[in-house]
Parts: sequence; structure tokens; C-alpha cells
Amino acid sequence: MDGQTLISFIIPVYNVPADMLRKCIGSILALSLREAEREIIVIDDGSDHSATEGIEDLIDNIIYVRQKNMGVSSARNRALTMANGLFIQFIDGDDCLIQPAYEHVLDMLRYGNCDMVMFDFTKDPQDAVNYEDSTPMSGSELMRQYNIHGSVWSNVFRKSILGSLRFSPDIAYGEDEEFTPQLLLRADSVCQTTAKAYYYRQRANSATGSDDIKRKLWRLNDSQEVIRRLHDIAETLPTADRQAMQRRVAQLTMDYIYNIIVITGSRHYLDRKLQQLSSIGLYPLPDKNYTKKYSWFRHMANSELGLTALMRTIPLLNKER
Repeated sequence: MDGQTLISFIIPVYNVPADMLRKCIGSILALSLREAEREIIVIDDGSDHSATEGIEDLIDNIIYVRQKNMGVSSARNRALTMANGLFIQFIDGDDCLIQPAYEHVLDMLRYGNCDMVMFDFTKDPQDAVNYEDSTPMSGSELMRQYNIHGSVWSNVFRKSILGSLRFSPDIAYGEDEEFTPQLLLRADSVCQTTAKAYYYRQRANSATGSDDIKRKLWRLNDSQEVIRRLHDIAETLPTADRQAMQRRVAQLTMDYIYNIIVITGSRHYLDRKLQQLSSIGLYPLPDKNYTKKYSWFRHMANSELGLTALMRTIPLLNKER
């Protein structure tokens, strides 16, 4: 690794408060990486004001690019064309890395011969730092046996495995869920750790935190499109990879059904979407090696009586939270 940047940190921003972006960049600068080992690329996706306002003292530490507003996928794709690091780490501008845990991730990169390191996240920056590591396995094997977290910021990956894979600019919500499974299938060695290395902050006016019903329905439509695309991709893959992708598609389909119930509370809307899933062979839900939670949900969602029970209980469970 001598002479080459170890990690390119890619930060897409859109109207992120300066104090949050400062903490984000500061969490990277605090790591045990020499200046030559890190690259921080901030892509300003058409914010109302330049994202550099309020962080002028940090300018020398970053590569800053401002573009017209084209969405987070376009911003990330642009940064990927610029990145020089052996590894890529995505970070949202209102989040940050947790130093002790991320130092462990760095050690796994330096000494573990990993194509990809998957780590945990937390909404409490003071969360415990104890962690365990799992035996490395291929991304295909991982998806066949375990659940994954689809967010792209919950892993760091070797740039060379990326190939031509990019984010779909026409998907506004759920672009991570389309990208991550495809990336995993390109990784021969995925190292996992329970280290909570990423502080996730959900703002009320963020894309995922908004209460706007139109946005939520848009998100549901994008989720359905991601599921359809991954289903089509699965049909083109070798057997082992196809099984891995089909299991992930089934899990995303169950998440989609759950979110329809939470967001709309409409049995008519749910039945219409189930008919659409059925037309492409995704419903009834297939029986695969799921965790207990998904196995239970599959059993309930595949029957008329079970769907009725889910329509009644899920909103109540959500309200209790």
C-alpha cells in the first residue's frame, strides 16, 4: 500500500448544516491515517449555499466539488470517478465515524486481506466499543446464510471489485438496497465485525425521516422497482449467486410488504401491490433459509388470515414504539 491512498471517503451533501459536516470531516481526520493514506471527497449536490460555508478552515483537507442538484446517486457516482483510494467508504454528511470502533475496521483492512469489511452502526455515539469478528466468507455465501444491512455506509470495500457497478440515478429512495447486494456478489472475502463504527443521525427533514406521505409513497414505488430489478438480475446469475440474490430479493419483498402496511394501512393498496408481485413470481413468498423473524412473517403474509392479522397488529406495534 506504500505510495497509494488507502481509503477514499466519499461524502455527498445537500443542505447539511455546517456543524454536522464539520463533525463528519473531523471524525475522519481524527483517525490514525496519515494525510497520504486518506482522501476526503465532498460532493455538494446543489445545496442552497456552498457546503464550504462554515468549514473554511477544513478546505485544505478535502476535495470539494459542487454540482447542480441531481440526487445522491449521481453525487456518489461522480465521486467514484475521482477516487484514488484502494478502498471506498461512503459517509452521509450529517453522520460521522466513531473512532475506536473504526480503528478496528482499519486494522482489518490493513491486515485481513478483505475485499470488504461490514460493520455495525449506532444512533448513540457513546455506545459500547466491545465487538467480535466473524470468519471471512464470500459475499455470495454471506447472502445465502445471513441477513445484511443494505446501507452503503455500513461497509468499506476494495475499489477494484466495483468494476462497472454504479448507483442508479433514477432511484431516489432505496438506491443502497439495489447497489449493496450486487457489490457483495463481487467480493471474494467479506470480513464482518460487530464494531459499531458509524454514528447514524436521522434528521426530521431528511429523505428517510420525512413525514410527507407523497415522499413515503414515492419511496414504496422505488422499493418495488429495486425489487423488480434485482429479481431480473438474479435470473442472469450462476446458481450460487442466483440463490443468494433470490434470498435477498425475498427479504426485501417482505420489508416492502411490511412498509406498505405501516405507511398506508390500506388493505386495498396492499392487495393491488401483491397482485403486481405475483405477476412477476415474487408472491406468494418463497420458502428459504430465513431467520426466525422473516420465516414468521413469510408464513403470515402468505395467507389471507395471516395478512388480516398483520394489518391489525403491525400498526399497533409501530405505535408502541
